[in-house]
Amino acid sequence: MGYNPIGGYGVIGNMRTAALVAMDGSIDWFCLPRFDSPSVFAAMLDDHKGGYFKIAPIAGEPELKQFYWPDTNVLVTRFLSDDGVGELTDFMPVGFVDGEHQDWLIRDVYAARGEVRFRMECRPAFNFARDAHEVIKATNGVCFRAPGLGLSLTSTVPIQIDANGAVAEFTLKEGQRAIFALSRMDKDAPCGRCFSAAEGYEMLKNTVAYWQRWLSHCTYQGRWREMVQRSALALKLMTYEPTGALIAAVTTSLPERVGGPRNWDYRYTWIRDSAFTLYALMRIGLVDEATRFMGWLEERCHELEPGKPLQIMYGIDGRHDLSELTLDHLDGYKSSRPVRIGNAAFGQRQLDIYGELLDAVYLYNKYGAPISSELWEHLSQLLAWVCDHWREPDAGIWEIRDGDRHFVYSKLMCWVALDRGLRLADKRSFPADRARWLKERDAIYVDIMAKGWSEKRRAFTQSYGSDALDASNLLMPLTFFLSANDPRMLATVDAITAPVDRGGLMSDSLLYRYGQGAGISGFGAEGSFNICTFWLVEALTRAGRTDPARLVQARLIFEKMLGYANHLGLYAEETGSRGQALGNFPLAFTHLSLISAAFNLDRAFGAAK
Repeated sequence: MGYNPIGGYGVIGNMRTAALVAMDGSIDWFCLPRFDSPSVFAAMLDDHKGGYFKIAPIAGEPELKQFYWPDTNVLVTRFLSDDGVGELTDFMPVGFVDGEHQDWLIRDVYAARGEVRFRMECRPAFNFARDAHEVIKATNGVCFRAPGLGLSLTSTVPIQIDANGAVAEFTLKEGQRAIFALSRMDKDAPCGRCFSAAEGYEMLKNTVAYWQRWLSHCTYQGRWREMVQRSALALKLMTYEPTGALIAAVTTSLPERVGGPRNWDYRYTWIRDSAFTLYALMRIGLVDEATRFMGWLEERCHELEPGKPLQIMYGIDGRHDLSELTLDHLDGYKSSRPVRIGNAAFGQRQLDIYGELLDAVYLYNKYGAPISSELWEHLSQLLAWVCDHWREPDAGIWEIRDGDRHFVYSKLMCWVALDRGLRLADKRSFPADRARWLKERDAIYVDIMAKGWSEKRRAFTQSYGSDALDASNLLMPLTFFLSANDPRMLATVDAITAPVDRGGLMSDSLLYRYGQGAGISGFGAEGSFNICTFWLVEALTRAGRTDPARLVQARLIFEKMLGYANHLGLYAEETGSRGQALGNFPLAFTHLSLISAAFNLDRAFGAAK
């Protein structure tokens, strides 16, 4: 079958799970019933055993195009051939029917011009291809039954059983359409219902209306409106509606370097990512998601034992245990092994999460709604914990697995946590241990300035005692630790933006997250890190208030970075040396940083008029 490029996909979903649809009409990733459930289709992780669901024309090699229905997460794949033009519209209906949520994946096949003959193949591989299944013929389709999960595939055209899968070949004349509906079914339940073409089209219209209604609340009307709105739609799609939790990415184990071992499961909720997302969405008027996340956060705080910290990440349902397991029977994307489910980083100490969290809470209290006194009590306990532990080493934002260090970014975010705690206490007149928080906040500042700065590199470094650079330090002016035009900050930006062959982190307009001198295993085994490029845009934007040349540079880098999105405006975690997407896809971290960079850059140019 072969592998599609990581960036060669669109994503659809219903805020419970999501599917990746390739330009050739193949669904190569789909977990059911939730984002973090075992896969049903996983050809992205093994093109022989993983399973797929493909609909495409039979004849020739048609020209392929793919786009989203305007302002929605409804995906259209268009096939242009000598015989005519075929369209495949993929979507997952959002909401409830008769009081129950429906796990439907709808594939609407349409002949827009001419006459097109299509072939459908559905070959599920349950539980990451670990469970066998039986295929049962039904009146309007087939049923797939595996231990613990059943699937129903119905259609307006006849479906036949083919070994462990199902196939159909059918011809559509101009104006005709066929509907395929894949749904989860309970044990021993009959095969699901078959939708008529009219019913399928009605569901499509309702789904389009939902997404357009939601996006209408976005207040951003700036220069990069289309890209910002696509990023917002992607973030909404990665929100788990029952709890308000946000996953880091739809996928697991897509490699940071093809053939390499840095393959992680991102289908969970990081405190850091969610806090950044809350900030990004609030900036463009989408406050409801922040409110839901605050509820999820309060639940995690209720679970805390006295004197204990938050985990850095949780399951989308709030579960704590995310133990890591390798699936050695799967080849991995283009032999990128191991394939992992679960994420052992859940047990790490990453001190920076408190800064991102408190900053987001502070902004939510300011722009969203006042936080509760009960949440404040929990936050006060966490700030006391930060006071007790900020001097300790940790695994850092990049989740290093080869030894804790005194990362500058982690110290910076401890400073942010205490600073925002003090601001929030003053804003709301909350009771607080102000004297201690102020003392420790100032001690962190002195510590960073004394130990985090390298005279040799003329820059803030990755960790104390190191001369390695780290792009995360670009957040210093974004968090108001230093002004953007502070000489040390400008020197750090200049060091980071030097080319890689001159000791910097930049390759043309793209940034690596850390340098060769970082002493971290695997440098060179990954691409440039997309969020870091957007952080650079923001740092340069702020510096541009007093140096117009840096504002011009910020816009150029931003515009170049937009050119590295895939054909739908989606990003993975990293960009490879050939401009290809690397890592899990789509990545929330990248899209939230795009929104923030676009917002601030647009505002800076507006102010410059």
